[in-house]
Amino acid sequence: MRLLSWNIHKGIGGRDRRYSLARIIDAIEAENPDLICLQEVDRLVRRSQFDDQPRVLSRYFHCHSVFQSNVHLGDGTYGNLVLSRWPVCSRHRISLRQGSRKPRGAQLLLIDSPEGVMHLVHTHLGLSERERHAQMARILGHMLFRSADTLPTLMVGDFNDWRNTLAAADLAATGFRHITSPIAQFRSFPSWLPIGSLDKAFARGAIDVRHAHIMKTSLSKAASDHLPLVVDFHLT
Repeated sequence: MRLLSWNIHKGIGGRDRRYSLARIIDAIEAENPDLICLQEVDRLVRRSQFDDQPRVLSRYFHCHSVFQSNVHLGDGTYGNLVLSRWPVCSRHRISLRQGSRKPRGAQLLLIDSPEGVMHLVHTHLGLSERERHAQMARILGHMLFRSADTLPTLMVGDFNDWRNTLAAADLAATGFRHITSPIAQFRSFPSWLPIGSLDKAFARGAIDVRHAHIMKTSLSKAASDHLPLVVDFHLT
């Protein structure tokens, strides 16, 4: 089974600043993922030509779609999107907003995969280290998260964790293994000359991760300011 996680930057290229959702679609299609976790997805916003990106993407990939609106812009919004080839048994969206900082969120989903039910946590964390630790504590302590303790769990997204402090502290203490390690092999930002390992994945429970990599193609480098993360895994 294959998962792709990507901050698509609203479909706006990192260097050329050109809006093209087609480039995002082509890059995703090249990896043929079963689960697609996207951050910074626009819905009816001027900068992305008022496209309803969640609807366009879900229709193109013929997937179950779960969108989480985090930030309102005019009459539109942007946030997190999960697309799944398999049925979504349960879906919850939790707010990770910290005071006056930009609103953030996490999606807690139960996915009925061909190998069994799995827990997928998809998030986009804040820019300050203190904020990120508070947000992770909110996720790990949430009753809906704890209710899925016995299920194999993947946690993915844009963690904005430049110093990689969440892996050794909050997540290791709760049994999560860091998939995107060593960080030198998983640099994803900025896409044209990646120096930061911001896009991360963690696993807990009966999950066998076969391979993980950052997708470094000319298309993925042009399509966004982040590079996609791809994880191949099985439930054991």
